Amino acid sequence: MAPAPMRIALIAPLIAPLTEPHLGGVQTFLVDLARGLTTRGHDVTVFAARGSRVDGVRVVDTGVDAATLGATLFHPGQETDDDRRSETAFAATAALITSGGFDLVHNHAFDVPAIRQAGTLVTPVLHTLHMPVDARIAAALAAARRGPHPPRVAAVSEAQAAAWRPVAEIDGVLRPGIPTATIPWSPAPTSKRLIFAGRLSPEKGALEAVAIARAAGRDLLLCGPVYDPGYAARVEAERADPSVEVRPALERGALWVEMGRSAALLCPSAWDEPFGLVAAEANACGTPVVGYRRGGLPEAVGEDVTGILVPPGDVAGAAAGVARADALSREACRRHAERTLDLGAVLDAHELLYQRLAGARD
Repeated sequence: MAPAPMRIALIAPLIAPLTEPHLGGVQTFLVDLARGLTTRGHDVTVFAARGSRVDGVRVVDTGVDAATLGATLFHPGQETDDDRRSETAFAATAALITSGGFDLVHNHAFDVPAIRQAGTLVTPVLHTLHMPVDARIAAALAAARRGPHPPRVAAVSEAQAAAWRPVAEIDGVLRPGIPTATIPWSPAPTSKRLIFAGRLSPEKGALEAVAIARAAGRDLLLCGPVYDPGYAARVEAERADPSVEVRPALERGALWVEMGRSAALLCPSAWDEPFGLVAAEANACGTPVVGYRRGGLPEAVGEDVTGILVPPGDVAGAAAGVARADALSREACRRHAERTLDLGAVLDAHELLYQRLAGARD
């Protein structure tokens, strides 16, 4: 039996509008989640930064220009500022939610003001964590748990949940998924070229991808949005090497085409990847993954079946893994994505938890 339709408020991070090309996996998944829930008959409203658009879904402009929130961008190991505009926007969002008659609020914004303002709501609240452990976020979650309406908290992978549990209560795992039916796949690459796709900031490892490609003797297509300007400038300097092609972030359809043409996707993350949505998309395109074995990436990639994972920082091992990835079945990559990473099962899990939370309020 299909779950009863619900009125659901989704809160997006305000650091970027929900427009393609998306800043990262959080924005990409949030759009798919909103569309998927709407397709299943739920009344979904997304609260997002100015300029956001989600086809077929109601989007409320919070009044925030994402370009003004540079001080709030998350960087591993660094504290971010609580911008007054962010606090004001999330307070206004909370007021709109209070008057909107929602059954449930699902917050995907990963900053303190979002958690603090959601704590003022009587409506059941679910927070999904999209980053590695952060002390300030943990403190905000603990304060919310002590409030009159404690929220639920979900991680996006078992590895992320295990990392957070020493500092925060984690109620379960709600992993992201991908719309495999809409992603074209290729049974063979068009060249030996490799691809890196991710925001240009140190934790994503774009420069490590360049080193791996060089060590493997392969060309590299590197594409992603600027997140850390200083790091992005170092990446741009790699254009001097004719084997490295640097492009801006690609819209999803174009990215999937380039993934399908490539021999492998490189994921040499310099942090504990919360999940690894880009790796899931690559597998859906039939493209194996070569990356570092850390964080949630081993949960997205079928090791030695849909990807080759090596210890963190092992550039030589990853370069050797590129040749090993050539022997992996691209059909197996696609099957893995369809069977274990598809958005359908992810929507099922979200609906089940939503129903429990709304029922607990009643």
